[in-house]
Amino acid sequence: MTPSMQGKMLLITGATSGIGEVAARELARQGARIVFIARDRARAERTLAELERAGPGAGHGFHLADLSRLAEMKRVAAAILEREPRIDVLINNAGALFPRREVTEDGLEMTFATNHLAYFVITNLLLGRLKATPGARIVSTASGAHERATLDFGDLQSAKGYSGFTVYSRSKLMNILFTRELARRLEGSGVTANCLHPGFVNTRFGESGGGLMSLGLRVAKKFALSPEEGAETLIYLASSPEVARTTGAYFYKRKPVAPSQAAQNDADARRLWEISAQLSGVGA
Repeated sequence: MTPSMQGKMLLITGATSGIGEVAARELARQGARIVFIARDRARAERTLAELERAGPGAGHGFHLADLSRLAEMKRVAAAILEREPRIDVLINNAGALFPRREVTEDGLEMTFATNHLAYFVITNLLLGRLKATPGARIVSTASGAHERATLDFGDLQSAKGYSGFTVYSRSKLMNILFTRELARRLEGSGVTANCLHPGFVNTRFGESGGGLMSLGLRVAKKFALSPEEGAETLIYLASSPEVARTTGAYFYKRKPVAPSQAAQNDADARRLWEISAQLSGVGA
C-alpha cells in the first residue's frame, strides 16, 4: 500500500524529465495536486498531460521560469504565493551540469545559480506558506557526487578554474549544507527539511553539453538505475508517514546515511546561507 497524498498540494522543480517527472506522476497517482516549475512550454504541457492521466481532475498546473535568473526565481515564487493558499510539499529537484563555465545576467556562475541558489531563493520565499501548512515538508535532491567536493568560500563562482563535474559536485555539497541550516532554522516550526542521493540514474541529465563528458555519461548510463528506481527515495521523503518528523537528514535508498565530513560542517552551512542571502536579497 502506498501512502495517500489525497488533498495535498505539491510543488516541484525539475518535473519535466528524469526522477522529477516520475515522482510527480506517482504522487499525482496517490492523489496529490501537482504544480511544477518548468523552463520549456512544450515539455511542460507534455508533463501536465501525463499528470492529468495519472491523477485526473486534481487541477494540476505549471509555471514557466528560468531558474538560473534571480528575477525569474522571485517572479515565479510571487506568482505561486498569489495562487496557492497551501503548500504541503516543496521538492527542489531542478539541476544541471554545464561542461563550460557560463555566467548569468546576475554575474553568477550558472551551476551555482541553478543548482544551489534557486533552491535557496524559492524555498525562502515560500517559507511563510509552508509554515502555515500543517506538516509541510521540503525535499531537496542532492547527490553522492558531493563526497569528493569541498567549498572554497573565496571562489564560490569558480572563476579561478572550472571543471564541469567538480563544480556540479560542489553544488550538491551546497544542497546538503543548505538543508542542514534550513532544518536548524525551522526547528519548532513543524516544517521538515531533508535531502537525498537518488543514485546514478539513467536520465537525459548532462547530455546536452556535448563533448567527451556527455559521451562518457551516455556510456555510463547503460549501467545506471532507471528513473523509476531513482525516484523511490524522493517519493518516500515527500509522502511517507515514517519520515513525517525527520528533519535535517540526508537519505539514500530510503534510509538516512551520513554525508561527507564537509557536508556536516555547520559553520560552513551558516556561512553559505549568509552569502546566499547577501547575493539574493532573501533569507537574511
